[in-house]
Amino acid sequence: MEYFPLWYIFIVSSFFFILFSYIHFSYKPDIINNIFGLGSLFFVFIHIIIFLLFMNQEIGLRSFFVPLWLMILGIPLIFIGLLVIISTGIAYIIKKGAKKDFTELKQKMKEKFNNWSKVKKDTYRKLNHVLIFIGLLILWYVSLSIVKFYAGSIAGMIPEETIMLLLYLRIINEPNSIINVLFSLGWFYYILFFFFYFLCLFMLANEFTRKSQHFTFPFNIFPQLYLSNEEEENFGTYLYFNVGHLFAAFICPPMVFFTILGISSISDLVTSQVGIRFGASKILWNKKKTWEGSLAGMVTTFVICFFFIGIYWGVIFSILFLSFDIFTDKPFKLSDNILIPVGCSLTYVFLRFFLNFNYFSFILLWF
Repeated sequence: MEYFPLWYIFIVSSFFFILFSYIHFSYKPDIINNIFGLGSLFFVFIHIIIFLLFMNQEIGLRSFFVPLWLMILGIPLIFIGLLVIISTGIAYIIKKGAKKDFTELKQKMKEKFNNWSKVKKDTYRKLNHVLIFIGLLILWYVSLSIVKFYAGSIAGMIPEETIMLLLYLRIINEPNSIINVLFSLGWFYYILFFFFYFLCLFMLANEFTRKSQHFTFPFNIFPQLYLSNEEEENFGTYLYFNVGHLFAAFICPPMVFFTILGISSISDLVTSQVGIRFGASKILWNKKKTWEGSLAGMVTTFVICFFFIGIYWGVIFSILFLSFDIFTDKPFKLSDNILIPVGCSLTYVFLRFFLNFNYFSFILLWF
């Protein structure tokens, strides 16, 4: 492919620019979150760079799949870059031509948000995570139904191999196996991954421009309203959520990823809502959280796991969720928005590989 070197250099340069910007705009005292966030992005980006080289060596992939991957990876980078430039230009023109400063308007909107109840604030902050889970689940269910109706099977929706570390080692040890590995993952795996790839780039641009004095983004106003003064110094929790799930989508099969996404969205929302509404027993080392909320999230996690990956994994992930919830962000100053997807996905990958501990999905019995 004659244009491969140009696209490849552009994608690699963009990835390293993102990593550099992440370091530059990060709140330096927030060490653990920075390590998790930067490490997750670096892991995904470096493997995309390596896999693209392996793919380009396969003649069978050069005519269609390599150009497709380059476009899917590159076009969002171009689109978001143009959006930053255009929105910055428009903001500059408005600022120069406007007779009234918008700072006062933003302050009034933030004061109105601060007057909301704690329950309402928490709902609005986490509702988008739940909507992402529900939307992707509906897409998966509809796609599965269509494929089952026309093809008579669910081939392509569920990976042939669920030991992801084994697939990874196979690619590294046998570079010519890349074509077989890529097709074995099933096409819905790529829908989930590239969805969070685009969403993650979008949130990164929003956070970088929010912290920059020279650039702007169409949705900069939302974090300015929703984030507290303490949170404004750090990256927003929504960025940690998307970075963590980009990592999880890369290393997990769809059913496990849906489980992790459900835990991060629904279980997390249930935890905070129950804690705010009914919590009475404060956790000794973390006064912002209650045992009632944490245990409610643990039960919700088990229910989600039961349908997607079975009872045994439900026990494992429930214990993980409880541990992650009660120890963040005190005594460990780490966002559970990134710890849950990264911690759960790594736990699955290693237990599946070393113990050959598979999952059983009850939800697939409906098909």
